[in-house]
This record gives sequence, structure tokens and C-alpha cells, in this order.
Amino acid sequence: MRYLLVGIALAASGGQALAAEPASVDWGKIPQKPVTLFYPGESTYDWIIGKGHRGARSVLQGKSCVSCHEADEKDIGEKVVKGGGVEPTPIAGKNGVIDLTVQAAHDAEYLYFRFQWKSNLNREGRMHDYMRFDGKTWKWYGHDRNDKVVRSGAQPPLYEDRFSIMLDDGKVPMFAKQGCWLTCHNGMRDTRNQVVGDPVKKHPIFGETGLKESDIRKYLASSRTDAAASWDKTKSRAEIDKIRKEGGFLDLMQWRVARSAAIRMADDGYVLEYRRFDPGKNPFSWNVDRKTMTPLYMFDAAKVGRKALKAEDIGNAALPAAIIREGNAVAYDANAGWQEGDILPGRLLSRVDAKGSAADNNAVDGTWKDSTYTLVWARKLDTGHPDDDKIMKVGGTYTVAFAVHDDNVTTRFHHVSFPFSLGIGVDADIKATTLK
Repeated sequence: MRYLLVGIALAASGGQALAAEPASVDWGKIPQKPVTLFYPGESTYDWIIGKGHRGARSVLQGKSCVSCHEADEKDIGEKVVKGGGVEPTPIAGKNGVIDLTVQAAHDAEYLYFRFQWKSNLNREGRMHDYMRFDGKTWKWYGHDRNDKVVRSGAQPPLYEDRFSIMLDDGKVPMFAKQGCWLTCHNGMRDTRNQVVGDPVKKHPIFGETGLKESDIRKYLASSRTDAAASWDKTKSRAEIDKIRKEGGFLDLMQWRVARSAAIRMADDGYVLEYRRFDPGKNPFSWNVDRKTMTPLYMFDAAKVGRKALKAEDIGNAALPAAIIREGNAVAYDANAGWQEGDILPGRLLSRVDAKGSAADNNAVDGTWKDSTYTLVWARKLDTGHPDDDKIMKVGGTYTVAFAVHDDNVTTRFHHVSFPFSLGIGVDADIKATTLK
């Protein structure tokens, strides 16, 4: 299915114009780079430098992951996914590897990517944060495959697929050698000694007086004060901001099949003291008052043919899975004759409302056919936001790493790559071909 639900209408109605069309690149003339994504389990940075990892000494000496594990991705993934060792809670039926094809091109202003990979699911992974009416109230419906309500069979597995890009310009020490492992630490969601709730809410950086978070997500050791890079041993806000302004962060861009694909966008964020979104307004927000569980919008029946979905509609490509404020939505009406089993998305998408640096990825187009995703992406070399984006130049060399969340999973239950060099018109592991 093509995710152009309202693309033409948005362009005509003042939505964000596409400055570049990645689909217009003649991809048949661009070289392909095969990349093996593998399942890492719970192999946090704490683990790779710890006693459980035979290569810990090499890591501490600054050697690259591939100096020991070149071409080992398949063996690692297929071993870890079965459980034991760094995977204490395996998911039945999960594949150990994903074969990804990468193509890259550039002109004077844009970097273009094309990615293709096969999903482990026989439908698009475009359902996320759904709400179901039980006859009296709206309640969350479905979750990721690791969640206890799904593992117990009480709820169906419903979670969006994602494609992620991490990018660095050399200002994060060791990312070129050790990749995304630099960002994963014990204490994060779904890792050893997971920290949630009050300890986080009371923390001056993450809690109610800071980022207003209740769990711990990706971060870099440079934002911590102790050698162990403990989740709570943060530097001051002023020190962290100084690191960020000096470029000591990782760019993180995520194409979300539920939360951004239908409006041809991807989100834009970075990793430093936390996994944060860039300033501005994201392509997605909440479609519910989470205190009262009252939806904000419902489907416009005049455009969609119905005001809500049913469980049997999940996977029906002829029906929308996302509510788009300016495209297929009307304000929620509590007196619209709701029936038990009615389902609404708990997220609201808007290309028109997306603003600032958070909206930089506004030319991203994905398709799903026969269980295969094809994703084309245009990114400005210079977004104009150096405080939270990596600014690239023709002739420059950068480091990238990729990840796929597939088949209703989140957090660490993804497939990842080792880092690769990316050359903008110059030789590298992945060379972006110069467009004429």
C-alpha cells in the first residue's frame, strides 16, 4: 500500500510542501549495499564491556565491533533470538536477522536514501496505541509482543513497525566503531534493572522539574559523571547543553508506520542525556485526554465511510489506520452512538501542524507489498538546525547505523546493524552517488 493517503490534498491545502521528491531518483542506476540487521537481545553497553562478553577487553581498548565480528551478524542474531544469555525473555517466532538493502544518492542540497526489507508480518505494522470502547468507556487495546498483556493472551499484539537511522559526524567518540551500543544501558526500558516511576520522576533532569519523563531511554556516557555511565549520575543541564551545542550528540530519525507514514514524514530527534525529539512540533501527538480516556477526534464518516474501526478491520489496507487532523478527522462526539468494540487510534497525525526542527524529515515515502517495505527518504544536507541535527556537506564522510522494529515490538526487541561509513559523493562503505 502507498502511504499517500492525503498527500495531494495536503499540498493543495497549505500542508508542508515537499522540497525534494526521493521517489524521483532513478534508483535503478544507484548501487545497492546489502546490510544484515541482527537481533541483539539485551546486549547493552554495560554488557559489552562486562565479564559476560569475551570481547570486553577489545571494546575497552577502543577496537571496533567488526574487528571481532565481521560477517558474524547472522550467527549472532540466530543464536540470541532463541533465548538464554543476553535474551532472558525470547519472543516466539521472532527471526534472528533481517536483510536490508541500502541505496544512497545526493545533489547539492539533499541526501537521498532508499531502503528495502522484508517484514516478518503478513500485514503492515501500522496499528499503534489503539483505544477500544467497551460499552461504557474507552480503554487501551493491544500492545507490543513483550508486554505482559500480550504474552498472557489478554490483548492482541498491535504495535507499529519502524525504521531508524542514527547519524554522526565524528563528534561522538567511538560511534564509528561501536555504533548504537553506545546508547543502550542497563536501567532503560526492558533492560536489566529497569528504572521506572518515582525514581525517574524525582530526578532533576528527567523528572517533573525537567523532561517530565517516567522511564529511561537511550543516552550517551558523555552526559554522565561516573565511569559506569549510571542512568541517574547526570551532568548539569548547563554542561549537557554545552555538549549538545558542540555537536556531541547522535542524530536519530525514525520513520513510524503508524505515527508518521500516512503524512509522508519521519520524526527527528537526537540522543545525548536522553532520547529526545528536536524542538518544534512532531508529526504526531495524542488523540486522547489520557486522564479521562476521552478521544479528541474520530474518523470523518463522510470521507472514511465510518466513524471508527472494528477489530476485524485491522490489516484491511482499504481502510485508514491513522487519524489525520486535516485529512480524515472530525471532533469527537460522545453522543455519536458508540458501540462496544469500536476502535479509534490514540494518536493524531498532522503534516500541517508539524513545525520547526522536529519537522525536518518531510519527504519520506514508504510502501508495503507482499510483506516487503520499500522506503525512500530525502534529508537536507544542511537543515539549518545545528544544535540538534548533524549538518552534512558534499565531500564529507559520516557514520550511520540502521535499525528495524518489526512484527509488533518496541525498545530492544529490534534488529540493528553495525556502524557504516557514509560518503557524500566520496568513497565509503555506503557511497551516496552524485546525481547529475
